[in-house]
Amino acid sequence: MAKVRGVRERAREELTQEIKNEARRQLGEHGAQGLSLRAVARELEMASSAIYRYFPSRDDLLTALIIDAFNAVGAHVEKAEAKQDRADHLARWQAACKAVRTWAHAHPWEYALLYGSPVVGYRAPQDTAAPAARVPVVLLGIVADAHQAGELQAVQGPPLTDQVSQEIEHLVALLPALALQDVLRSNLAVLIAAWTQLYGLLSFELWGHLEGVVEDRTAIFEYATNQLAHLLGLRRRGGRG
Repeated sequence: MAKVRGVRERAREELTQEIKNEARRQLGEHGAQGLSLRAVARELEMASSAIYRYFPSRDDLLTALIIDAFNAVGAHVEKAEAKQDRADHLARWQAACKAVRTWAHAHPWEYALLYGSPVVGYRAPQDTAAPAARVPVVLLGIVADAHQAGELQAVQGPPLTDQVSQEIEHLVALLPALALQDVLRSNLAVLIAAWTQLYGLLSFELWGHLEGVVEDRTAIFEYATNQLAHLLGLRRRGGRG
């Protein structure tokens, strides 16, 4: 009986993966808003009623795709950043940013699902929170490590408002394992801004907003992400760069 159950579970896993693969293909044709369980079932030659045993609604399928995509880009960034010298915080930052870009170019429609226009009527469940945090946790970890090594410079800029300070305290409380308690709040506030600017730069590039304006987008991306690192207080070891 256990062997039969194992075969059935593997068959279910394989068909679940086929459904998600077809749904990803359809994202490129119709976007997330146009994703349809019936259309996916039709392409897979399934009865429309059968697909609901795997995904009870379109939103359930969207959630599965979102979780997969967040985990994919998170794993890609973690792997790239882990290859760097742990003491070279700027190199780690550069590797993480570059990895987000390479993944986005390889998976533009999944990137759009994560960071593009919201899907009308869809509300992401809490299940997406941990996968979504994987990339920012890498960036926060770099900042925390640089601070502990005494190589994170204080940022220059206006003082934080009470409202921003409260938001930063909330962030620190959410991630106690990253040892952010002693990091200057101004550095963390700039990190939040840098994180959003990273995705804004990528979105402009992917959706054609740099056409006719910027030819060498790799050079601009590298310059921009290095500038963000500089504003954040990250430097080469020894204070250079």
